[in-house]
Amino acid sequence: MNAKDAIRTVLKGTQELVQMYVSDLSDADFLVRPVPNANHIAWQVGHLINAECDLVHKAIPGGTDMERPAGFKEQYTKDTAAVDPLKGFTKKAELLALFNRAREATLAALEKMSDADLDRPTEGQMAKFAPTLGAMMLLQSNHTLMHAGQFTVLRRKLGKPILF
Repeated sequence: MNAKDAIRTVLKGTQELVQMYVSDLSDADFLVRPVPNANHIAWQVGHLINAECDLVHKAIPGGTDMERPAGFKEQYTKDTAAVDPLKGFTKKAELLALFNRAREATLAALEKMSDADLDRPTEGQMAKFAPTLGAMMLLQSNHTLMHAGQFTVLRRKLGKPILF
């Protein structure tokens, strides 16, 4: 296994984990806060989409921003995370389709990258967290995993079965 194989494995793995954790949740479940002031899954998935598009896609060689619905980027900011009553959040099916599109674009970009590209330094605020493009790809997987772990708390609150 080489570096691209390992990165591909973790990116696909966390993509599948998200699908598994939300497979039996409804649109209404997506808007439930597991505890007061916690982010609901709809916001978290939107945040993951924005992060993948804004951080990874723009950092990779030849990367471009993925088109998102009008107002999407603004709907999933730190300012909107705590807004109640909940309104304007995208439905589960569309969020998952966008999440998968963003991840597939990341995987397609990975296929075009060389080992030297993976070692290229990143720029801007994320450089301290992910100093190379390879580290940026792994950070995106870790970011997804961190949020998916939060989904399990909501699953417990809703009485859903333990999946993993």
